[in-house]
Amino acid sequence: MENKYMGLERIIKKENIRYNEDMKNHTTMKVGGPCDCLVMPESIEEIEKLVKYAKENNIKYYIIGNGSNLLVLDEGIRGLVIKIANKFCNVEVKDNIIIAESGVSMPKLAQIAKKNVLSGLEFACGIPGTVGGCVSMNAGAYGSEMVNVVDEVVYIDDMGNINTMLGEDMDFSYRHSIFSDNQDYIILSVKFRLEHGNLDNITKLMNENTTARRTKQPLEYPNFGSVFKRPEGYFVGKLVSDSGLRGKTIGGAQVSTKHTGFMVNIGGATCKDVLELIKYVQDTVYEKFGVYLNTEVKIIGGEK
Repeated sequence: MENKYMGLERIIKKENIRYNEDMKNHTTMKVGGPCDCLVMPESIEEIEKLVKYAKENNIKYYIIGNGSNLLVLDEGIRGLVIKIANKFCNVEVKDNIIIAESGVSMPKLAQIAKKNVLSGLEFACGIPGTVGGCVSMNAGAYGSEMVNVVDEVVYIDDMGNINTMLGEDMDFSYRHSIFSDNQDYIILSVKFRLEHGNLDNITKLMNENTTARRTKQPLEYPNFGSVFKRPEGYFVGKLVSDSGLRGKTIGGAQVSTKHTGFMVNIGGATCKDVLELIKYVQDTVYEKFGVYLNTEVKIIGGEK
């Protein structure tokens, strides 16, 4: 491995550094080539030092969570991948406020809210992403989204400074926030403002959402959630289904037979397979209905 990465061992534990790491092990779609180096920080201090080190050594860096809305190209990633997930996941509850580090999984956070009889995160009980990733893309489900519960965010900006931003200043819109426009910003923690609720009602709604997800989504195969953003006035699944694309397969990538808004890895899929299938669906739907489907998934890698 190039010498420019070796100094990382002075910043972060050796067991939290992986060279030439296969990225398919870090995405829920299970595709993607190797990255030069992947690190898993455990503290804000480590993240600060990693960003500073990358800038000083002219190393391009990428931030990922659980890889649930991510496609990594087959060529892999030339640079440093900073994975903020289960090693950076402290949670603090104060009255109706929850402060969660960005590596906390959304299902775990929803369960913590339930345990404290706080309402507002029931919609997130089945979203497979982390707090940081879900806030960045304003993730949502079952009639609600992150904009409704985010009070403020602590983050590192592109100059390496720690800042706080109010939820109202985050430019939230459908599957978008100021953080999705600024890839060098790193969300460190999020303050959620919830409502005191009724345990029976919270439990009932979470059970309903969990049942809906299990029965309607293709959880039996690797996938990255919804592929396309919902066009105004349309439903993606219906457009794809009505275009005759249910079960359409290219290589190991398939339009789900259970939910046509999803694509799944039925075995041995490459990123190339997935991208070709995405384009095929986009072209077919546009040809039949004149509607262009914009992707929701983030695509990274391929640099030399």
